[in-house]
Amino acid sequence: MILIKKLPIPICGLMLGLAALGNLIAPYSQSSRILLGSISGLIFIMLVLKLLLFPKVILEGLQNPVIAGVLATFPMGMMILSTYIKPYVGQFAFAVWIFALILNVSLVVYFTKRFIFNFNIKKVFASYFVLYVGIVVGSVTAPAYGMTKLGQIIFWYGLIVYLPLIPLVLYRVFAVKEIPEPAQPITIIFAAPASLLLAGYMSSFTDKNLGMVIFLIALSLLMTLYGLILMIKMLRLKFYPSYSAFTFPFVISAIAITMADKYLLSIDKGIPFLKYVVNFETIWATTMVVYVLFRYIIFIVKEARAVVKPQTNI
Repeated sequence: MILIKKLPIPICGLMLGLAALGNLIAPYSQSSRILLGSISGLIFIMLVLKLLLFPKVILEGLQNPVIAGVLATFPMGMMILSTYIKPYVGQFAFAVWIFALILNVSLVVYFTKRFIFNFNIKKVFASYFVLYVGIVVGSVTAPAYGMTKLGQIIFWYGLIVYLPLIPLVLYRVFAVKEIPEPAQPITIIFAAPASLLLAGYMSSFTDKNLGMVIFLIALSLLMTLYGLILMIKMLRLKFYPSYSAFTFPFVISAIAITMADKYLLSIDKGIPFLKYVVNFETIWATTMVVYVLFRYIIFIVKEARAVVKPQTNI
């Protein structure tokens, strides 16, 4: 139980990354998808236990703008995990999906009241993207439940909110600076929103505007490139739970570009170099998720030993 209590809240980002990676590599290996989804599901169960057994820890985390923002990856992960169980318990999966959407909206309302109405530029982090744009996972998963109209609404909300957030977060990172080292890995989230919007657009819109597709592809590639450049510095940092930020942004980038590439080829507007981008991003995303999972395992084992050690000295 102590380990459940000490389980870092940011691990929900890894939960999300694992679930999304399972869908990314499903065409190559269904067994790998099941494995990744199972690990993600296990983390989800542990986080639910943490919420039920130690609610004060969660409530304390909500007072921190970084943790409160990253916590949005929990309902995002729920939405993706619901699609794993849909073939077996369709109605229950749909209920989970709806609950995750409501939970995401509730977090947005709380965060806005707590941190936006009491605005402080030093409390602005890239996790703002997760909180306000992350609900676009609903656009990606909506077709699984025949809710494409809702998915389209969520997409437009995400796009409208995302654009003004870009200069705000850029100003915080490059002008204000002073980001504590444990929160620096969160900056990689820059790579996620544009790709998530692209994936949401490809998923929930039957009649696609080619101009919108190209715009989102360009934005996705630009932000992913920025994320890759940042990784040169981030991988030199010691392990922090915020390492979870190294997972989903690259996974959703690979998913989005894969979907966009297939669409462009289907209308004879293929861009030759995208197939190389797809291969690279898929390999990179897989590597990052496995790497972060490995680092988390080491971290949790150390925590376990720290808990057991005092008992063996009695």
